[in-house]
Amino acid sequence: MNVLECEGLVKAFDDLVAVDDVGFHIAAGETYGLLGPNGAGKTTSISMIAGILESDSGSVTVGGTEITTRTTEGKRQIGYVPQDIAIYPDLSARENLRFFGKLYGIPKARLDERIDEVLAVIGLTDRGDDRTEEYSGGMRRRLNIGIGLLHEPMLLILDEPTVGVDPQSRNSILEGVEELGRTGTAVLYTTHYMEEAERLCDRVAIIDGGKIRAEGTRRELVELVGQLDTINLGVVGSARRLAEALASVTELESVIATEGSVEILVEGASGLLPRVLEIAQQSDVGVSGVEVIEPNLESVFLHLTGKALRD
Repeated sequence: MNVLECEGLVKAFDDLVAVDDVGFHIAAGETYGLLGPNGAGKTTSISMIAGILESDSGSVTVGGTEITTRTTEGKRQIGYVPQDIAIYPDLSARENLRFFGKLYGIPKARLDERIDEVLAVIGLTDRGDDRTEEYSGGMRRRLNIGIGLLHEPMLLILDEPTVGVDPQSRNSILEGVEELGRTGTAVLYTTHYMEEAERLCDRVAIIDGGKIRAEGTRRELVELVGQLDTINLGVVGSARRLAEALASVTELESVIATEGSVEILVEGASGLLPRVLEIAQQSDVGVSGVEVIEPNLESVFLHLTGKALRD
C-alpha cells in the first residue's frame, strides 16, 4: 500500500487557479520531488496534502486514512516542515523538541530517548543544550526538520528546506533526507533546485502553472528530450563553413550555426567531440570554447514549459 495517495487536487483563489488537477502517490521509503519555480503551486499542493488548506476538489489519504482540514487521525502520520522556521529562539534545541514532543503526545519514557535520536540525525547533539537564538540559519532549519521527524511519521513533507542556508548546512540536510529513505519514511520534497531533485528523489513531478507537466524517474523524464547531448562550440572564423563540414558526420542529429558559435545535438558527446574538433581544424575554423551539456531535469523543464527553471 502507498503511504500517500492524492488525486485531482484543485485550488483556486478568486480567478487564479493555483493548483489544477494534481495527483500522485508515494510509497514507503520513497522520496518524491515536486520540482518547479516559485509560484508553480508546490506549497499550495502540500498544504492541501497536509490538511492545512481546504481543497476545492480532490482527495488525499495517508496510510489509508482520509486527510482534510477537519480530520485529525491521519494527520498523526504526517510530519510537516514549512518554509518558515517554526521554533522558539529562547529555548534550546532539546527544550524545543521536548515541547513539541508533548504536543505530539509522545510518552515521557520514549520522548527523552527520541530527542537524543533526532539530535543525532540532524547533527546537533553537541549543541542540543544551547539556546537556538545562537544558532546559524542552517542549524535552525535542521532543528525545524527534527521537529517534523520527532513523532516518527509515515510521511515527511519538506517544503524548500534548504532555502537560504549555508553550503555546509545544505549538504547536511540533503544527507539527512537521503538517510530517511533508507529508514522507510516516505518523503515529499519540494524544491526549485534541479540538482537537489536529481540527487534525492526516486521520482520527480515537474510542476508549473499549477499543473503537473510530467512525472517519473530521472531516466524516464530525460527520455522526453531524446537523451541527446548538446555541444556548444565558440568559433573564430566561419561558423557556417564548420556547420557545412560537420553535416557529413551522420552521428550528429543536428548542427546549427549562429554568429560566433555552432550548436550540435548528439547522442554521446564525449565520444564524438575529438572528431568534431578535428573537422574544425581541417576547416580552418578556430575553436575558442567548448561546452558539453548532458540532458538533465533543467533540460526537461525547458522542453516541457518553454522556460528555464530559474525564470
